[in-house]
Amino acid sequence: MRLLIVGTLNGQLTTATKMAMDRGAKVTQADTIDQSLQILRSGGGADLVMVDVVLDIGELITRLEFERIFVPVVACGVENDAQAAVAAIHAGAKEYIPLPPNAEIIAAVLEAVTAETHTLIYRDEAMAHVIKLANQIAKSDASILITGESGTGKEVLARYVHRKSSRSTKPFISVNCAAIPENLLESELFGHEKGAFTGALARRIGKFEEANGGTLLLDEISEMDVRLQAKLLRAIQERIIDRVGGSKPVSVDIRIVATSNRDLTTAVLDGSFREDLLYRLNVVNLQIPPLRERPADVQALAEHFVTKYAQSNGVPEQPLSMEAKQQLSINRWPGNVRELENTMHRAVLLSTEEEIGPEALRTPDGCRLDEMIATGEHGAAARAAVTAQVVTRNLVGQTVAEVERDLILQTLDHCLGNRTHAATILGISIRTLRNKLRQYADEGRMVPEPGDPRRLAS
Repeated sequence: MRLLIVGTLNGQLTTATKMAMDRGAKVTQADTIDQSLQILRSGGGADLVMVDVVLDIGELITRLEFERIFVPVVACGVENDAQAAVAAIHAGAKEYIPLPPNAEIIAAVLEAVTAETHTLIYRDEAMAHVIKLANQIAKSDASILITGESGTGKEVLARYVHRKSSRSTKPFISVNCAAIPENLLESELFGHEKGAFTGALARRIGKFEEANGGTLLLDEISEMDVRLQAKLLRAIQERIIDRVGGSKPVSVDIRIVATSNRDLTTAVLDGSFREDLLYRLNVVNLQIPPLRERPADVQALAEHFVTKYAQSNGVPEQPLSMEAKQQLSINRWPGNVRELENTMHRAVLLSTEEEIGPEALRTPDGCRLDEMIATGEHGAAARAAVTAQVVTRNLVGQTVAEVERDLILQTLDHCLGNRTHAATILGISIRTLRNKLRQYADEGRMVPEPGDPRRLAS
């Protein structure tokens, strides 16, 4: 991991740096907030920023947010400086480390804040097949497309491939294409020159340059705008990028790993994803099965999460009861590994017996998992199947375009005009939805604005 230390830390800088380096961190130091921002802009990069509490941490976090530099900040200060510690947390710092530094505290913070231990846990044969293929192609520089439902562990697998590659000592940089606004994603990827646009106060190195020599993960690439996909294709093909507002091409040496929870072949057909880019990315496809198709992984992952959250919460680790194991194994886990992890975290905190039993396995709203299995999920699935049959019969006589239009507008009406919610329900990108709505408006159809449901004609 990459650690940036800002300030003098009351003379404890050398000690803290040595402790972090002993834990495998690559450490860079800056005396001031301005110097730290310059390092981050210039491609030095950091997975964690450790800041002297006497500096203006609020200003640092505000400036990081303004320049869209996403990195967790940890404050450090003398043990008796409680007021400064509280102020730092209120300003946005993730943790506070008292000085002089303690090796165990340094190690715990590095692990907890940066989540560097992306452990790959599996026992199921279906997942073993995926890992075997990942090991086989890890040493190459071929682009990889990792597909699977949300929560299956696509980024964890991407990091695993990086660790097994010849680039393992170089940076692993991740970009969530769905989380960054469309008009800022180009700058995030390729960087920009000073004055390239409003708010570009200084030259900023993009993720391509930051990942030079290592691996760049393009997470949820299906959400990238088609126009930007053309520039991405050139960067992947030629290993050359152009900063926004720049006049000189920049060469990069990176391996591309992309992830998607959508079927990109379908996205190509509906015009939201370039076919040539898909071919360039999909040299090797690692498809992660959903957790419901990996039954042997459920117990292994559950036990791993019990250990993890018992340690992080400072409570005794308890075994899973036989009844709990049975409930975990028969649940469908629509949220996949992410849902299982959250369930086990709650179970560790809620369990009051010597074993973690069914009474501790609960949903976020407090319902017991066994009750949901018995009365909720399977019953809902059966009702949905009957409803689908009725709807299908009513579609006879309509064109595909008419069915699509009615489905989109009725879903949007149901969501009170909320585009994001409607796109999620429909399983399409927000950009595709907006294009369709623009088309319908041009055709004279009434398209509801957010908060203004459309009155459907009877």
